[in-house]
Amino acid sequence: MASANVRIFTAVNWEDEVLKASLPVLVDFWAPWCNPCRMVAPVVEAVADANAGKIIVGKLNVDDAEQLVKNYGVQGIPALLLFKGGNPVDRAIGGQNSQADLQAMIDRNA
Repeated sequence: MASANVRIFTAVNWEDEVLKASLPVLVDFWAPWCNPCRMVAPVVEAVADANAGKIIVGKLNVDDAEQLVKNYGVQGIPALLLFKGGNPVDRAIGGQNSQADLQAMIDRNA
């Protein structure tokens, strides 16, 4: 991962890092074997860098957090969910999302 502004979320740190966060949190539900996930990774990093201090951005490997995947109804990856106050408020599905798409999602919810 190239950007220092992208955190790694796990089932262990989920509550503290996402649900209790004081800022909105953009979570990239991904897997290392997922080609579209690898395609969207640079976009996620660019969004993290452009919004540093405004939102938190991180990645959750779906293979390591199956219960969280079920809890949030993630049926396909990549799935990018925006959390605010511990609740998902918006989502973008698929590898075709641009930086402008994700920024628009952040701007209308953050």
